Amino acid sequence: MIPYGRQEITDADITAVTEVLRSDFLTQGPAVPAFESAVAGYAGAKHAVAVNSATSALHVACLALGLKAGDTLWTSPITFVASANCALYCGASVDFVDIDPATFNMSVSALETKLEQAERAGTLPKIVVPVHMCGQSCDMEAIYRLSKKYGFRVIEDASHAIGGRYRGENIGNCRYSDIAIFSFHPVKIITSAEGGMALTNDPALAQAMDLLRSHGITRNPGLMTQPADGPWYYQQIKLGFNYRMTDLQAALGLSQMSRLDGYVSRRHEIVRRYNETLAHLPLATPWQNPDAYSSFHLYVVRLIPQSGQKSRREVFESMRARGVGVNVHYIPVHTQPYYLDRGFAVGAFPEAERYYAEALSLPLYPGLSGDDQDYVVRSLEEALRS
Repeated sequence: MIPYGRQEITDADITAVTEVLRSDFLTQGPAVPAFESAVAGYAGAKHAVAVNSATSALHVACLALGLKAGDTLWTSPITFVASANCALYCGASVDFVDIDPATFNMSVSALETKLEQAERAGTLPKIVVPVHMCGQSCDMEAIYRLSKKYGFRVIEDASHAIGGRYRGENIGNCRYSDIAIFSFHPVKIITSAEGGMALTNDPALAQAMDLLRSHGITRNPGLMTQPADGPWYYQQIKLGFNYRMTDLQAALGLSQMSRLDGYVSRRHEIVRRYNETLAHLPLATPWQNPDAYSSFHLYVVRLIPQSGQKSRREVFESMRARGVGVNVHYIPVHTQPYYLDRGFAVGAFPEAERYYAEALSLPLYPGLSGDDQDYVVRSLEEALRS
């Protein structure tokens, strides 16, 4: 099976992890802050807080921004469920903004219209979470301008997007957001096995997220509410969580950072080849905004509905039968049973649902060979006509 995504683990990665295994630190030691520093430096942000998943990063980011019961978070319906669930973890409500059919990202025009309506109704969101779908940045400057007009905070869900750029600057610098989130899951651009990171330029937000990732416990005398009994003393001053990243994970992630730009460049080579070899088929290849340089976590094509053409399911099953691990990213969150039970309805976000009916993710990872890519293309061509 040719998978839709696959990590690359080198001897250098194995050596980095082995060195930690031979050290005095397995949980949080020197590798964690080194990884944080490397990612923050690369992205151009002032602070980075490493955690055990991007889901955890979204959660502590929402809490740091004060999201609570009675508040609402808006995000895209085309995303993994974590982008919405993070609000529910805080007791808040969730709503969605339909997508731009060209980029698959949150539509700025749909966002603006929804904000105008919410202002009249007195239901403006506390936080908006734009999702950089497939690795291509949302139109963050436009969203930032709206945030200043309507008073909401912005968390960039850049789980797909480390190594990408927006208007010539690396994604994650938080120029147009309060917090940006990266994921280091194995199928992402780089991996720490599991792991995530929250970046910000606000020291108070960084301090809050740092506290929340580790039980709400501090040894910092400046944060304690009463004098220390001795050098062993710590205080729990918030209700936090065990969201810490280990040194093993951080060492792997730090090793992979040295190859990040190369990985993204290789992904672009594969995408260019796909765009050329798929041009004759009845499908739409991903459109790229000239303001964005995608990290291309995913390569999603849209099958163009036409008379006599196989359905997306038939194409999917045919590709899988040929040993090509295509996938679908993502099922619109508002159509999940849990969200239907919370009052959402099929038909609420038509662009997202139209996208879902047509989308197919093809294999894309740096180790994908030319021969394997040619086989993917041939298999898709045969699946469409068989």
